[in-house]
Parts: sequence; structure tokens; C-alpha cells
Amino acid sequence: MVRIRLTRVGSRKNPVWRIVVADRRSPRDGRTIETIGHYNAQTDPSVVVIDEDRARHWLDHGAQPTRTVAHLLRTKGIEAAGA
Repeated sequence: MVRIRLTRVGSRKNPVWRIVVADRRSPRDGRTIETIGHYNAQTDPSVVVIDEDRARHWLDHGAQPTRTVAHLLRTKGIEAAGA
């Protein structure tokens, strides 16, 4: 099963998140299949950048987004089927 989820990057006490496609069995910051965007909640307003074509491709091919990523996709106008 493939999931679209967040991976933490950045320094200590300065988290920045990448939106990645990964096997659900791999660890949070482990091996990924593809990076499709990034998310920074520390700025005002928050920065969310997602490659919409790749996100739709993975969703059409059965990737399941996590709850947080599904919310981010909805804010960018991408419907996450099944989430």
C-alpha cells in the first residue's frame, strides 16, 4: 500500500515538512518513492506547495493520503478520494 504523507526536514526546533509518496511500511523519514511538495507551518500564512498533477496521479493509482495530507490537499483544491 502506498501512502501520501509528511516527512520532516529542517533543523532542530525548525521543522519543515515534505509531502512525499512512500510505502506505508517505511519509517516516517525513511525511503520515499517521490517528493510531490512541501509544507511550512511556521510562516504566516503557512506555505503549502503541491505538484497537483503528480498528486492526482498518485491518488488515481490508489495512494491513500494521511489525515493531515488530505487536509492540505483539500486546502489546495485537490479532492482526496477515500480520505
